Amino acid sequence: MTDERRRKNKKATIYDIAKKTGTSTATVSRVLSSSGYPVKEETRKKILKTAKELNYTPNIIGRMLKKNDSRDIGVIIPTISNPFYPQVVLGIEMEARQKGYNILLCNSLRDPAIEKKYIETLYQKQVKGIIISSAGDNGNDEFLQEMQWMGLRIITIDHDIKGIGCGMVGFDYKKGGMIATEYLISCGHRNITFITSPLTRASRRDTMEGYRQALMNNGIEAREENILVGEREEEYESAAYEFENGKMMVRKMLQLDEKPSAIFAVNDMTALGAIQELVNSGFDVPGDISVIGFDNIEVSSMVNPPLTTVHQPAFETGKLAFGMLLESFEDPGANGGEDGHTWGDNNKNRNIIRNTILEPSLVIRKSVAVI
Repeated sequence: MTDERRRKNKKATIYDIAKKTGTSTATVSRVLSSSGYPVKEETRKKILKTAKELNYTPNIIGRMLKKNDSRDIGVIIPTISNPFYPQVVLGIEMEARQKGYNILLCNSLRDPAIEKKYIETLYQKQVKGIIISSAGDNGNDEFLQEMQWMGLRIITIDHDIKGIGCGMVGFDYKKGGMIATEYLISCGHRNITFITSPLTRASRRDTMEGYRQALMNNGIEAREENILVGEREEEYESAAYEFENGKMMVRKMLQLDEKPSAIFAVNDMTALGAIQELVNSGFDVPGDISVIGFDNIEVSSMVNPPLTTVHQPAFETGKLAFGMLLESFEDPGANGGEDGHTWGDNNKNRNIIRNTILEPSLVIRKSVAVI
């Protein structure tokens, strides 16, 4: 078969139309579905003309989304190397399986561009909804809004998308940061270093704010040299990024003129990397320097010394996220989109799923010394 015949026999998609018109797939889909979402008249005419030229016919499978016939949901996480996220996925999967749903798991590798591609792919596969822990702040918020308008149900983890009615399972990171820092202070520590990955996520900034607040509440200066932030965030082929970042931050810390008596790490994997680097550098933990983490991943109780940490219920987070998504399936107006018609200034009865914010607690083990 010649290339020309293959081209003629290939069924045109909204992606073909978007490419030819220089618009997004969401815009094309809005126009072709007559959603009522505002699109410039010039753009609308161009899309309709191109669809006719390409002999586009609507995707019948796509109508399943509007009829809620699909039993697949997408789950997008920023990494599989941090054990926290597999626990979240396990919570989602166990609940989904009980309700007869399948999950399609996507790892964005902390890259907003990869995350966006996965959102597009999941929409193209006509999943009924997605649960997403975003790779960074606001990177794909506008695109997620467009997808929601097309009827895709969305639940976020630790990321509040402004302006749309999707549910979120969050965590009080500031309170968690305060609890960890106040415990170190109660053990006699005054010179406390905070180490973290790049502050590209609100959760990390909130944890740091809790650290600052606890120091201020106790009359301790939050010195900038004691806040060490990773310069870049990337996946490694043979090791977890957070673990490597913890080691790098300790190497920076050991260059300080005045060594701290304690380290507060933004998550457990960072804390474990910090402990390894301290031990390799000849320090005793907690005899010389104490370390406290955040997450309470399973391995934190298995290391030596067992890690004192802030408990964040990963499994429960996943269960709650799926529960919210299921609720949005059962309530046509709960999550925006075409079939819910919940957008518009004149709709005063808009039903928006409420956010759920989980509370932190401290798990005391043996990585913090009293001085």
